[in-house]
Amino acid sequence: MPSFDIVSEVNSMEIDNAVNQAKKELATRFDFKGSKAEILLEKSEIKLSAEDQFKAKSLVEIVMGKLAKRSISLKSVEKCEPEISPLGHTRQLIKIKQGIETPIAKQITGFIRDGKFKVTTQIQDSQVRVTGKSRDELQSVMAAVRGHEFPVALQFQNFRD
Repeated sequence: MPSFDIVSEVNSMEIDNAVNQAKKELATRFDFKGSKAEILLEKSEIKLSAEDQFKAKSLVEIVMGKLAKRSISLKSVEKCEPEISPLGHTRQLIKIKQGIETPIAKQITGFIRDGKFKVTTQIQDSQVRVTGKSRDELQSVMAAVRGHEFPVALQFQNFRD
């Protein structure tokens, strides 16, 4: 039976490229000359640190702009609250979300079920598998899911006949 998977994944190479571009811009920006500002990428977290809150805000804008230019959906990016030390040094964490969490997966399957499509859905770990009897029905489910606004960025993979 034809099937496909609904996933929410971010290409780690694109994140790496965006962080490298942000580091290059940080090195050339005049307002960051001589300051101790840095951008670090560790697995699925981007750690920012700066001397004061204004520079930390600028760092976040640089990184978010580079992520957007690399076509990474900002729905997959979570900005944490900045940590400010008594001396004013600021650290901030930006988390990259991978996979679909269970409540959102239930929301997706509920949306598909409410659409009265002749398909079955299964939540498998961090993805949703949709199975149907015809390709046309699966393609109409894809179009409906694309048209609806969900709190995460969704992609479709493993379309099989």
